[in-house]
Amino acid sequence: MLGIMRDRKIIIYSPKREPIWSVKSWRNMLCELIDNRELIWRLFVRDFTAKYRQTLLGVLWAILTPLVTIGTFLYLNKAGVFDTGETSVPYPAYAILGLTIWQLFSGGVAASYNSIVAAGSMVGKINFPKEALVIAAFGQTAVDVLIRAVITFMIFLYYKISPPGISLLAPLLLVPLLLLTLGTGFILSILNSFSRDISNVVNLVLGFLLLLTPILYNEPKSDFFGVVNHWNPLSVLVCTPRDLILSGSFANPDKYLLVSFASFVFFLVCWRVFHIAEYRIAEKIGGR
Repeated sequence: MLGIMRDRKIIIYSPKREPIWSVKSWRNMLCELIDNRELIWRLFVRDFTAKYRQTLLGVLWAILTPLVTIGTFLYLNKAGVFDTGETSVPYPAYAILGLTIWQLFSGGVAASYNSIVAAGSMVGKINFPKEALVIAAFGQTAVDVLIRAVITFMIFLYYKISPPGISLLAPLLLVPLLLLTLGTGFILSILNSFSRDISNVVNLVLGFLLLLTPILYNEPKSDFFGVVNHWNPLSVLVCTPRDLILSGSFANPDKYLLVSFASFVFFLVCWRVFHIAEYRIAEKIGGR
């Protein structure tokens, strides 16, 4: 009897797991998001209405903020404190276009990084893809950008600026910036769920990036800012669609393609890391 027991083997069955970085994993993640598109839409509507429900000016803040920023830089330029450089179009049109594109990144990151924490106990009690929260938060920024795009169009009409026909392709050139924004939002939302210091860091870094990226001034070619502009990927992703709208062409297409590819890879990696970590996030937030 003991001999028979000694010869027996214990077999443990476990579910088959797909490789972490397989193409199938991203396909399954995409299908999961498509299946939950109605949830993403409802989360977007809920957050958007809550954002402006208790404000006196509502969506007008999306208009007033860039106008105040442009007015400040105009004053600094006339006072000799800050040199915006020569621009190919009147400065207000140049600046509002740059700020509109910049808002896609800065506003998207600012809205996305706090989306998981803001959901509270919902994250730990309800089983759903947590990417929906980040994407829904980013959707609010997309609406703000569309509002600013209308203001930009009106300013172009005022200054009688006629963009070339090829500028209609500019939205396609914004896709890499969108992917970079979502990837950054995924990673920061993870970090923010473990440390609330991320909010202060994000606000500080976005302020510096606004000054270090040629949005409100002409692209520098030399000195410190020239070096920063050369290595700053946001300079390429923001200035390329802006230049296409203003002049119908843009410099350094090879650099733009390289940065775009890097943004795509960055987005895929960040999305996968977020998907793997979302269960730990649910335990962390839901346990509080």
